[in-house]
Amino acid sequence: MSKVAIVHDYFIQMGGAERVAEELHSIFPKASMFTTVDRRQQVPPALENSNVETSWMQNLPVNVRNHRHFFLLYPFAVNSFDLSDADVIISSSSGYAKGVRRKKGAVHICYCHTPMRWVWRYEDYAAREQFGKISKAVLPMLLAGLKKWDLRAAQQPDFYIANSEIIAQRIREFYKREAIVIPPPIDVERFSIDEPDEDFYLILSRLSSYKRLDLAIEACKKLDRPLVVIGDGPAREKLEKQAGSKTTFLGRQPDSVVAKYAGRCRALIFPGEEDFGMTPLEVNAAGRPVIAFGAGGAKETVIDGETGVFFKKQTPESLIEAIEEFESLTWNRQNLRNHAEKFNRDVFASRIREFITGVAAVNTADQFVEKKVNSAFTVQKRTV
Repeated sequence: MSKVAIVHDYFIQMGGAERVAEELHSIFPKASMFTTVDRRQQVPPALENSNVETSWMQNLPVNVRNHRHFFLLYPFAVNSFDLSDADVIISSSSGYAKGVRRKKGAVHICYCHTPMRWVWRYEDYAAREQFGKISKAVLPMLLAGLKKWDLRAAQQPDFYIANSEIIAQRIREFYKREAIVIPPPIDVERFSIDEPDEDFYLILSRLSSYKRLDLAIEACKKLDRPLVVIGDGPAREKLEKQAGSKTTFLGRQPDSVVAKYAGRCRALIFPGEEDFGMTPLEVNAAGRPVIAFGAGGAKETVIDGETGVFFKKQTPESLIEAIEEFESLTWNRQNLRNHAEKFNRDVFASRIREFITGVAAVNTADQFVEKKVNSAFTVQKRTV
């Protein structure tokens, strides 16, 4: 019986990548799990009986506000993991986990949430994070070395799974590797469509500048619409100063509270460009539509006019037009939930099991080879 190890970059704040890692462990409950740093205050039920092994970075003062400052240490941390017992390694990576070492003959599958944003899209990332002059002068030099490491690390996995078509394209562009697409899991059962209607729009997000939540806050202020913001992060203070009197910040909330607000809102506002974006589908599962910026992963999960409305430019004016268009339409709540169920956890688990069972049987080769896996996927393998 193959021994499976799951490696995730870090558990520092909860988001889509962390939910994917947890779901992978639910699919393979006997798997060993590794991460550089674990700062979760509460362990979800799926991991209560698991032994999550951390690296030496666990002893450093790494937290949600400063974890990016340690970016030069993570490559050394992931290389310190002892995976000599693992026959199959599944890395959940938007940065470092794909660079783990493995024994000869082991199969490494990387579920890639995105190639490193701060390396491959630095200019865009730096502008959104509003770095100071010193950071802008020093960071490019430091990131040049990290970029070289990332290119080497990107050749470690035998197979890539991308969370969306746009990420598969970036993997091909930056890493010269092919990937199959398996969208992340949506826990549809967390949500209900029998909640009463209430008159507010909703944001469910980390409060980071690149999420462009300022657009939603400004648009709702100008339209005098109630807005509820659930989430926390470094941009919260700035967003609170910008907000109008009808915007309420609730901070981080448990899943039960999130589900209640998702089921009662008029719509979710999703103003950033995301690699996939699980939140629109979660709100669809609650029978509510989405107003989203028409770019990135949203184009793969939101059907314009059926499950939500797109706005074309990241400006308050464009979002205001979309809100006004949205308010002229009617929505079938069951149809919205049916759309979300196409991405349900069991669908994800079935596709992951099918893919991994197939690739684990692929023989070692010295160069790229194409293999048919269970007749469902064409995959590409490289051994290092």
